[in-house]
Amino acid sequence: MFLTQLPLTLVMVVAVCIAVLVYPTSFGEPLFIAALALHALLFVAAIAVPWQKLPRGAFLVLPYLDFVAIGLFRGGNQQFLTAVGLLIFFPVFWLASSGLAKRTSIVVSVTAALLIVWFPVLTSPTGFTPEQLAKPLLFPLVVLAYAITVVAVTNTVNVQRKALEAKDVELRAALDASQQRERLLATVVDTVAVGVVVVDAAGNDMLMNATQRALHDHAVPEHIPDPEESELVVFSVDAVTLLAAEERPVRRAIRGEAFTNYQVWLGTGDQARAVSTAARPILDEKGNFDGAVIAFHDITEMMAALEAKNDFVANVSHEFRTPLTSIQGYLEMALDEQEQLPAEVRGYLNIASRNVDRLSSLVSDLLTTDSLTLQLSRTDFATLVSESVSSAAPAAELNKLGLVTEMQGPLEVFIDVRRIGQVLDNFVSNAVKYSPDGGTITVRAWAEGTDLWCEVRDTGMGMNSEEQAEAFTKFFRARSAMARSIPGIGLGLMISRTIVAKHGGTISLSSEPGAGTTIGFVLPGCLSLGSGIPGRGVQRKSVFDAAQ
Repeated sequence: MFLTQLPLTLVMVVAVCIAVLVYPTSFGEPLFIAALALHALLFVAAIAVPWQKLPRGAFLVLPYLDFVAIGLFRGGNQQFLTAVGLLIFFPVFWLASSGLAKRTSIVVSVTAALLIVWFPVLTSPTGFTPEQLAKPLLFPLVVLAYAITVVAVTNTVNVQRKALEAKDVELRAALDASQQRERLLATVVDTVAVGVVVVDAAGNDMLMNATQRALHDHAVPEHIPDPEESELVVFSVDAVTLLAAEERPVRRAIRGEAFTNYQVWLGTGDQARAVSTAARPILDEKGNFDGAVIAFHDITEMMAALEAKNDFVANVSHEFRTPLTSIQGYLEMALDEQEQLPAEVRGYLNIASRNVDRLSSLVSDLLTTDSLTLQLSRTDFATLVSESVSSAAPAAELNKLGLVTEMQGPLEVFIDVRRIGQVLDNFVSNAVKYSPDGGTITVRAWAEGTDLWCEVRDTGMGMNSEEQAEAFTKFFRARSAMARSIPGIGLGLMISRTIVAKHGGTISLSSEPGAGTTIGFVLPGCLSLGSGIPGRGVQRKSVFDAAQ
């Protein structure tokens, strides 16, 4: 109210100053003094009255009374200030821009203008004529146009203001939601136990969570408080070779590479940490590189556990060797006098001796799985199959299993007899163990060109997709096998895959829970020309016939 009333007050003060200097007799005019008194009262009221506590629109009494004050002021000094009537534009603007009673404000403004210009004419002692009343009508028309213009402009401004206020509300809501999502993201990222770094296309850090900051501290050299990427202490997987700057995870990610399980070591000494890293690029809407996300997973404890497990396996394997050597010795002593033994007993001892040899080989494999060497020789693969199913016959009989062999024979191959025999034993023994409720196990072998194909199919428990994915993992055991207390240590398939790979072959596995498992291998180029000719037919035998 004060600021709105102030311009008119300042103009009135200037007019008073002019009156003092030019026409001091104005202060003898009652209308002039009344105008000054009324305006002074209105100015004080604008300051002193608590308008915010009064009903809406109560403040309009000020511009209405301003019209009266301006009329009195014009009537009291028309001798020296001819343009006093223009002061009416101040209250007209106030009324028209208030947004309240728009039509009323226009009518009042025009009426006040008419009264101001007609009052001297109507109160003239000599009377008035229609011409005298019509002569000043242009001024009220100007006031009318001015009031309408102000109302229209005010309406437009109010519409724009409301639109801006609505937009402001939306933007504030969007900002609050964005800030909430940012806080949520920061909390989630800081909660996970994986270090996360987000970089832009230039390699500048955009985000680094608390876990990554802790890991990053391990790679900071002691003499460099704020090192660059190339100055960090980062080693390759052997924890000895310092990794080149361009081969470090972040640098690889900045080049746009995507990788998984890239292992490095951060730091030195007891504080060093083994980290498995993964990275994925960020692409913009056009598919261009726009940054990268790099994850750092601390695997130090897992590496220590694996090392401890390997040490345990190595120690146990060494302990196995002594009793195995003793068993082998006594079996050899018994077989030295096999002429004195019944044929049936000799067969049992030969099977036991062969399996002890394979068990001894398995113990060695636990220590040197990745360093297997092959001793290739020529043999008939049908004989290996026969020996393998003969060894599994007793266990198959206990599980009420029927064992069948299907071979294109003879199959003369050039392989490591002992190792491939170990693979067959693993496949057949697994088929027997994982078919505890009876069924049929079929061992097939055939030739395709110079490639040897072998397949062992059972109708047992089977495996789900997750178990199949882990089947060749060291020490993996299926839950169903552990639930039924089926013996095993989870090494057979892993060793078998290594042996087949050493021969240049591959292993395939397909299974379905409750429907059985089919596992097989292919040894490329190991067959002699002319062996396994399809025209010679398929020899099908019961395992029990073969064992005899």
